[in-house]
Amino acid sequence: MNFLKTMVAAGLVAASTTAAFAADITGAGATFPFPIYSKWADAYKKETGNGLNYQSIGSGGGIKQIQAKTVTFGATDAPLKAEQLDKDGLVQWPMVMGAIVPVVNLEGVKSGELVFDGETLAAIYLGKIAKWDDAAIKKLNPNVKLPSEAITVVRRSDGSGTTFNFTNYLSKASADWKSKVGEGTAVEWPVGVGAKGNEGVSGNIGQTKNSIGYVEYAYAKQNKLTYAGLVNKAGKTVQPTVEAFQAAASNADWAKAPGYYVILTDQPGDKSWPITAATFILMHKSATDKAASQEAIKFFRWAFKSGGKAAEELDYIPMPDSVVQQIEKTWAAEIKS
Repeated sequence: MNFLKTMVAAGLVAASTTAAFAADITGAGATFPFPIYSKWADAYKKETGNGLNYQSIGSGGGIKQIQAKTVTFGATDAPLKAEQLDKDGLVQWPMVMGAIVPVVNLEGVKSGELVFDGETLAAIYLGKIAKWDDAAIKKLNPNVKLPSEAITVVRRSDGSGTTFNFTNYLSKASADWKSKVGEGTAVEWPVGVGAKGNEGVSGNIGQTKNSIGYVEYAYAKQNKLTYAGLVNKAGKTVQPTVEAFQAAASNADWAKAPGYYVILTDQPGDKSWPITAATFILMHKSATDKAASQEAIKFFRWAFKSGGKAAEELDYIPMPDSVVQQIEKTWAAEIKS
């Protein structure tokens, strides 16, 4: 069974709650954390009998659904700023951290052999670099056999926090990208084939020769996609490893950020992975269904306490204990039971 089928199956298991349990936990949003949320939900169901129905529909969809109060919580990799949270009566906190990686489908090229820097990656997504044997790619990869073939660019078609973090990084790495496209959960892509969710991009890359895309690392790993290394802010070539993700995440100052608004792309440090990101939960301060709201908090508390090992197994980074303690104080102060 491939990764996508496994995750869908886990999601279905997570969704199959008993009819007797009234305060079902419903959530929707980011595809970035779907693998770990599915794994947590399955373990939580076995341990407590309580289920989680999480729709992996993209950060944009998650924000819309929580604003419309159709779910107990929304999930987004593009955090909302404090003024937006106040306007919508929402509480926001980071749940787990992970990383976005460039993935390619190139015959004869193995994971980690190919390297990009931000300028070159931006030029590919701008359509300025259109063939694999372009001089800029060859300069970074003198020992890699590159085909004289057109690059098929794959990007997200839905409102996406993965896209937000990817385009935020490109905007920091390339003045050209920043001025022409910029950052956002949805942007006016100059080139590319659209696919829905990290799942869709993964599937498209796996089926399309000479393609390039960007996905959360767990999707690349579980789908056995070929990932590329990156040149980071310090000018060092790094590979997507937990150590590199942790190096970037160590720069986060969660305590001083209103609404925990922290972006982890392009962090300093020789070992830092340049496209590291947190994924966030959104809940109403005063929920319509308070029983479901409290049940969701129980699940998130359990995940912080008991879900770290599962997160690490999928190459996510658990939130530090000090941040979890801060988040629990936020729950107590802001979410009405």
